Amino acid sequence: MKHRLPTLTILDIPIVCATEAEAIAEIQYLTELGGQALVIYVNAHTLELTTEDPEYRKIVQEAAIVMNDGIGVSLAAKIVGGRSFPANLNGTDLTPLILKMAAEQGWRVFLLGGVPGVAEKAAAKFVADNPTLEISGTHAGFFKEEELDNLLQRIRDARTDVLIVGMGNPVQERWLACNQARAGARLGVGVGAFLDFSAGMFPRAPLWVQKIKLEWLYRMSREPRRLWKRYLIEGPLFLIHVVQDAVKQRRAR
Repeated sequence: MKHRLPTLTILDIPIVCATEAEAIAEIQYLTELGGQALVIYVNAHTLELTTEDPEYRKIVQEAAIVMNDGIGVSLAAKIVGGRSFPANLNGTDLTPLILKMAAEQGWRVFLLGGVPGVAEKAAAKFVADNPTLEISGTHAGFFKEEELDNLLQRIRDARTDVLIVGMGNPVQERWLACNQARAGARLGVGVGAFLDFSAGMFPRAPLWVQKIKLEWLYRMSREPRRLWKRYLIEGPLFLIHVVQDAVKQRRAR
């Protein structure tokens, strides 16, 4: 199942070039086709992971729709394609629009991720924002392997249409690729820390920081031990790989 939107290929990953409205319309189209559609947001960290892990790269390449998240991917687009994406389709801004669409369409949403209590708090916020939204269930993102079958059966029995998974990259994409069909959800979305943000566990950067595209710096200042390597080592390495990719693409033309 593939989308109909134009794409820009970065590090062998086709990323859609679309506005928020176009992306949401296409996600609705993919969901209504039937089967399972996997939505992935890629940032510089995600794309760098695909260069190290062929199995993970294949999962991202085969997703129904891959969207650009963050300044690193925007810079890569200019290096590789000489152009900008129409919008920054990051999970924190776009996932609420997916939830709004789910409420309008009567789709049932299951939330999976975070420490115990996070998914429930996020669910309460989502319903407050969209009173007609149906939450089919919630579950923490940490569970034992022997609990998996029961969890998948629970998601399926709840007639879940949209499965929102916040486990971080690459765990959430791997999990959805392996389990979405068994869970019976038509739409799977990997959302990273979105459930934590929504539950109030971690504040987002102030709006002015978001506007000048320094939210990554704000996040690193809040979680330096977890994020310093991602931004200070993986970030520059990602840009080196992007430049190499741009040279390769130009030679192939």
